[in-house]
Amino acid sequence: MSADIINGKDLAQELRANMKEEVSQLVQMGITPHLTVLLVGDNPASKSYVKGKEKAAKEVGISSSLIELPASTTEDELLETIIQLNNDDSVHGILVQLPLPQQISERKVIEAIDPSKDVDGFHPVNIGRMMVGEDTFLPCTPYGILTMLKSRDIVIEGKHAVIIGRSNIVGKPVGQLLLNENATVTYCHSKTEDLKELTRQADILVVAVGRPNVITGDFLKEGAVVIDVGINRLENGSLTGDVDFEDAKEKAAYITPVPKGVGPMTIAMLLKNTIKAAKGLVSVE
Repeated sequence: MSADIINGKDLAQELRANMKEEVSQLVQMGITPHLTVLLVGDNPASKSYVKGKEKAAKEVGISSSLIELPASTTEDELLETIIQLNNDDSVHGILVQLPLPQQISERKVIEAIDPSKDVDGFHPVNIGRMMVGEDTFLPCTPYGILTMLKSRDIVIEGKHAVIIGRSNIVGKPVGQLLLNENATVTYCHSKTEDLKELTRQADILVVAVGRPNVITGDFLKEGAVVIDVGINRLENGSLTGDVDFEDAKEKAAYITPVPKGVGPMTIAMLLKNTIKAAKGLVSVE
């Protein structure tokens, strides 16, 4: 038996087609959703991500602007720019591309963004609302993962979800979203003892460790759902995930590929959050 592949690229394309229709209706009402992206420095990976976001926004009719700042930008200069965008009514969504140069505190920058324009879903107010199950902007990658699971009618309630990785961007929030859907959630990380014993119990396994092919088929329970968040570039230039895809797909019921898996869904959810912000659906006092 070989796993059913959940193709994030195809699903994201479907979602964008629906969003295009939604944006078109908003434009007719005089509202053009606008996303502003802040890019500090010239990290090639960041530039590539930003280009992908701009292209996807254009496809669905969301207007976007890019503010590029030099790597020497001070924390105060960046915070001042964010305050200006917070006060600009024509800007619905603000995204600061991470990572930031050393001299700038990511925490301070994230906290400076108006929570009602925080389309990345990282502001503590939005994370808090997610924790208690209130409507809010969900972090894009975890939101994309949840959307992928639901697109295949995969049962989450009552299932054991194991998350490998505990970052604030993916690991912690994806576990919380699955908990909100009534899964039983276990977090694993670099200090976890006997990782394999825990992963073999997982009905749903989410892997976000940033190391190529560390999870092989013998880490899996037969018929598990495997979500691979990793994107690793090998020496030959090819991309691979954190999961050994060829080995794991023989044991899993469902699996996401790399590329064409979680990555395209992250951008699709960013657009979805931007549309939500333009509609003013999240009011954060």
